[in-house]
Amino acid sequence: MFTLAHLSDPHLPMPRARIVDLLGKRATGYANWWRSRVELHRPEALAGLVADIAAVKPDHIALTGDLVNVSLPEEFERAAAWLATLGPPERVTLVPGNHDVYVATRWGQGLGRWGAYIASDGAPPAVGFEAFPTLRRRGPVALVGLNSGVPKPPFVATGTLGDAQIAAAEKMLVELGREGLCRVVLIHHPPLTTEKRFKRLTDAAAFQAMIRRVGCEIVLHGHNHRSEVARIAGPPGSRTEAVPVVGVTSASAAPESKYGRARYHLIGIEAQGGGWRLSVQLRALRPDGTGCEPDGRIVFESGVAHAQAA
Repeated sequence: MFTLAHLSDPHLPMPRARIVDLLGKRATGYANWWRSRVELHRPEALAGLVADIAAVKPDHIALTGDLVNVSLPEEFERAAAWLATLGPPERVTLVPGNHDVYVATRWGQGLGRWGAYIASDGAPPAVGFEAFPTLRRRGPVALVGLNSGVPKPPFVATGTLGDAQIAAAEKMLVELGREGLCRVVLIHHPPLTTEKRFKRLTDAAAFQAMIRRVGCEIVLHGHNHRSEVARIAGPPGSRTEAVPVVGVTSASAAPESKYGRARYHLIGIEAQGGGWRLSVQLRALRPDGTGCEPDGRIVFESGVAHAQAA
């Protein structure tokens, strides 16, 4: 069995900033952090969760964005140091979130600091958004990374993939399906048409249409800071007629926050009867903050979900 740990939205602590660094949209996000969000995201919660991942020793780690808050240069530096504690680039695959592109930032001063965690197999560290979609093969699993993060106006947290990225992902998923790999799509925004207007993926309908044509085995996302499950119809008659779409709670959520305690998902992937069995264990931060404990399980077999007790 291949094991994949999925975490998202760590929202690392915000450094203090100068007024000159807070022009434009950053000012509202900075004020919002110190007014309320600082109490929602706790570094000690994230530390307990990361310690648990280290103890479990999954085969790979998927991180679906929002490491930072308002895209300050110092935030990217701190996040690069934190990523090194999570694991080396070959063991961690990263896609950015909307807070990672909160404002337009030069690649080298922003996401470029994480380029080795973004890049496809055999490629140098990513040097721009043209790197997406990315592809990493790990055992029987193909990780397809998409970028939905695009700078937006104040008070707007939407994401956009764009026609070119969706078309490239479609071609990639077709080829990986022919290889018989378990195709795991990583994206920050939930690719659903039911999301709130100012938080949604603007081209979710186009993404879903693509999945209905070519399918995949599972879509993993963050953004909503909650563990949740939805489905997208896959190709008729295929083994993935109902593609699971699984979101995860913020990795730094304070136990008393509106999101509940921090979680990550430990996904066991194994071939079964010409298809795949994906067992998603929810692992939640223990009350004392020392690691995590099981908090439920959902099993997907050829697109059918079976919920199980913790």
